Amino acid sequence: MSEIQIYQVEGDNQIEVSIDKDTVWLNLNQLVDLFDRDKSVISRHISNIFREKELDRDAVVAKNATTASDGKKYLVDYYSLDVIISIGYRVKSKRGTQFRIWANKVLREYLVKGFSINQQVLEKKNERLIELQETIRIIRNSAGSKELTGAETKGLLDIIADYSYALDILDQYDYQSLKISDTTEEELYRLKYEEAIEQIGQARKVHGNSELFGREKDESFKSSIGAIYQTFDGKDLYPSVEEKAANLLYYVTKNHSFTDGNKRIAAFLFLYFLDRNGILYNDVGMKRIADNALVALTLMIAVSSPEEKDIMISIIVNLINKTNSLL
Repeated sequence: MSEIQIYQVEGDNQIEVSIDKDTVWLNLNQLVDLFDRDKSVISRHISNIFREKELDRDAVVAKNATTASDGKKYLVDYYSLDVIISIGYRVKSKRGTQFRIWANKVLREYLVKGFSINQQVLEKKNERLIELQETIRIIRNSAGSKELTGAETKGLLDIIADYSYALDILDQYDYQSLKISDTTEEELYRLKYEEAIEQIGQARKVHGNSELFGREKDESFKSSIGAIYQTFDGKDLYPSVEEKAANLLYYVTKNHSFTDGNKRIAAFLFLYFLDRNGILYNDVGMKRIADNALVALTLMIAVSSPEEKDIMISIIVNLINKTNSLL
């Protein structure tokens, strides 16, 4: 759980409320304190909520390591605000209503705070980009100065070369002129659903054999695999390996097909697909896309709107195409 807030119960009692994934979480003992009911009563209400399928257990229950009175750590079930509200209706508790009002207020503040922080980060990044662009302009002008030696000029030009491709992509993005080019047309490998599931099983072992990791919620993952091989008038809709890989990353991230691990699975399969097609590394053995760039792209996809799909695909392809891999 990422953040703790203190909720004051009637009297002197306090409850430490965990906030994570845009909701609040309480364990069974905390629910007992909140509603002032016996543990058996609260447990029965929780069981009925899931038995009657009012809520999906996988979506509203999370396990968290908690230190017990004996000093040992145990995995304990935590219940989201949806469960807490459902219990409140069932026990018709004034305390439950008060907590719901408090929790919604805290969550609104939490989301606004998060939005404010994100805005500040974006503004700072934009300032750094403008500063970088200005620095490149100064370097370009300096490189043409007669006062510099040949070696000094070459050093400045090397710096320009290091950043020019990234700046060109940013410039094309600003003017909505990003195009897909310098891609790999010859496809060595075709991803199949069964193999993808097998690979996810291998990845599950790396991530602690969690039962939730890679558990399919519906048929959407199979659709994601099929989507990258769509055709129109007998021709591939995504003709290059890079375009197929970019769309694979996009669809698996956005379709949210698994109970847990969606972004990790999307990034893993993206790399697996590039590797099987022989383009994960460039001619000198370096990755076509850096780790931090892959993380940033996957998160960007997750929060992007459907209308931004084409531009997201163009950015990904431009970051893994032949031109970028040669830099």
